Amino acid sequence: MTDQSKIPLPDSGDGAKGGSLLERASGFFGLDPFRPAKRDGLLPPQPRKRALRQPERPAAAPVLPEPPAPAPVAAPAVTAPIAAPPPVEPPVPLVTFRARPHPIDRAHLRENGIIVPESSTTALVEEFRIAKRQLLSSAKAAGTAKARRVLICSPLPGEGKTFCATNLAVAMAAERDSEVLLVDADFAKPSLLSTLGLPARPGFMDALADPAVAIEDLVLGTDIPGLWVLPAGNQTNADSEYLASARTGELLDRLTLGAPNRMVVFDTPPALAASPAAELAKHVGQAVLVVRADYTGRNALDDSYQLLSACPDIKLLFNGATFSPSGRRFGTYYGYEG
Repeated sequence: MTDQSKIPLPDSGDGAKGGSLLERASGFFGLDPFRPAKRDGLLPPQPRKRALRQPERPAAAPVLPEPPAPAPVAAPAVTAPIAAPPPVEPPVPLVTFRARPHPIDRAHLRENGIIVPESSTTALVEEFRIAKRQLLSSAKAAGTAKARRVLICSPLPGEGKTFCATNLAVAMAAERDSEVLLVDADFAKPSLLSTLGLPARPGFMDALADPAVAIEDLVLGTDIPGLWVLPAGNQTNADSEYLASARTGELLDRLTLGAPNRMVVFDTPPALAASPAAELAKHVGQAVLVVRADYTGRNALDDSYQLLSACPDIKLLFNGATFSPSGRRFGTYYGYEG
């Protein structure tokens, strides 16, 4: 093996013998200009940049387990609404009637087509029993003194409003533990006293005109149990004005407040012939409009209904019918024809 240590090194090119391969290459190729330039001193120190401090992030809220879902609640059972109890009247002293009873001629009643108490049941009795039941049921459901006041009227004369008012009053008087006051409010042509055969006396209009008159002192008694009558009184040309006054309400309250078992029935003049019916309609809770078969026209019925519209409950009573669509004949069932 050749001893390389004895091999002579080539000249480096700058007159120096030997040197490393890089030194000899630099000398041979002239690589000296690529040497780093001399520096007189150190570069001025650069200011150190301070790293911006990142704001601390708030710690995340701990994740809590979701609460269990509430158990489903069964829907309440749907029940019918509870009916509100009827209004309770304020306690008012009862105004009683103390007039002595006047005898009523039963034959006179029969001649005028009026129900005769203590007689056998007839078709007429049964028909007015049905009519009165509707009025009594409505009064009981309302539970107010105003609902116990019933106005009987017709559109025109000759349709039977006095006939119906008297029979309804006699039928109501037959109720147990109750009484009815029949008021003649037809001031221009009063007829109740003659229909029942009672003597002429001061009445409703006299109490309206004179505040010193106690209306209960003008009520007439009858020998029909539970039936009382208040005459129309003296005639005046200002009957509508008296009825429109505040005294009308005071008198009617005196007759009905504190008397839950008393019905007051008013026989008024025809609605299209005189104004008292429209005025009294403001003070009653029920009105019965009597229409006669084959006599009362549709326009007259509509106009009368409008005049009585102050009353919240208006019923129709069909009078003088000879034909029943249902074939109902009470008289046949009870062995009575006529």
